[in-house]
Amino acid sequence: MNSNILGVINLIHEADEMETLTASRCLATVPFGARYRLIDFMLSSMVNSGISKVAVFAQTKYRSLIDHLGSGKHWDLHHRQSGLFILPPVTDDVNEIRRGDLYHFYQHRDYFTRSSQEYVLITRSHMICNIDFEELLVSHKASGANITVICKKQNDLLGGKARKVQVDEKGRITSMQDHYGRLNTDLISMEMYLMKKELLLEIVDSSLAQGQDHLVRHAIMSRLDRLHIQSYVYEGYLGVVNTLTSYYQNSMQLLRPEVWKSLFFEPGPIYTKVKDEPPARYAEGAKTSNSLVANGCIIEGTVINSILFRGVHVRKGAVVRNSIIMQNGIVGENSIVDHVILDKDVTVERSRELRGAEVSPFLATKRKVI
Repeated sequence: MNSNILGVINLIHEADEMETLTASRCLATVPFGARYRLIDFMLSSMVNSGISKVAVFAQTKYRSLIDHLGSGKHWDLHHRQSGLFILPPVTDDVNEIRRGDLYHFYQHRDYFTRSSQEYVLITRSHMICNIDFEELLVSHKASGANITVICKKQNDLLGGKARKVQVDEKGRITSMQDHYGRLNTDLISMEMYLMKKELLLEIVDSSLAQGQDHLVRHAIMSRLDRLHIQSYVYEGYLGVVNTLTSYYQNSMQLLRPEVWKSLFFEPGPIYTKVKDEPPARYAEGAKTSNSLVANGCIIEGTVINSILFRGVHVRKGAVVRNSIIMQNGIVGENSIVDHVILDKDVTVERSRELRGAEVSPFLATKRKVI
């Protein structure tokens, strides 16, 4: 077990262009892949890598986060001395909450000083991957770097947004820019940073003293010439999910068997909150092809190239095509939905027709009746 790394999933000021999908929930708890939430991938990767102490830095709209994570037992993180910690802001002052993430790290510095781990791994929740962090630690020690940043060579982000990275011949990062920069490179940052705990605390104190309060934009990007910041190139599947288009397109990628197998089973399984549901039920005459259908669904109509979460009911004569129907959705008799995202508990009444496009899917808000 790799107990020398303290995991931090940083939800402070995450990039978020998910429209109404994040109106009442944080980006980390957006449903994904028929039964999962975005944060499940990072939590599972940490657990599978032997990281037994994980802090989630929450900021706003974290009620669904607390409901989903609970005590952490579904990820085997419900230990007495270590386990899962959800750390919300320690102030109600809106101006303080709006400050950068370094201020949040400072507010919870006692959490770090009381932890026995030597290293800290800081990640985000919107990078969908299945990664072995033990190999990262080995690479970090071998390179002698102060900070190691996980990167990925990827030209097409399917509508997602990520920072661009440039490295020298030895993999040392020489330049890093936000997604709108003109840096000519196909290497992107996966927003995962490994460093010693003492270095993190030093960076927090010195940056705040200089009036800087953002970990990456201020503390790391301004120190590229002073610290040895090394890249570690990840080879597995990556989905950057922080826009509505990227959410839809990365969800559709799951319908490719090789993507599903790589993302959910290699190098370890992805865990989520367990809910007991009966198997999906298919009525006589129902048709389904190339789709993910979760437990508890009732299919009486036709489902093609779609993702159905738990408890969805597709009634007789209805056609669901190229769409994502979240938990407890109902598609009424003889209705047609195509390139559509229905949030939880949405009802499409009988004989309705909803159509979107691949780059601009139609999105129905939670509990809406159409």
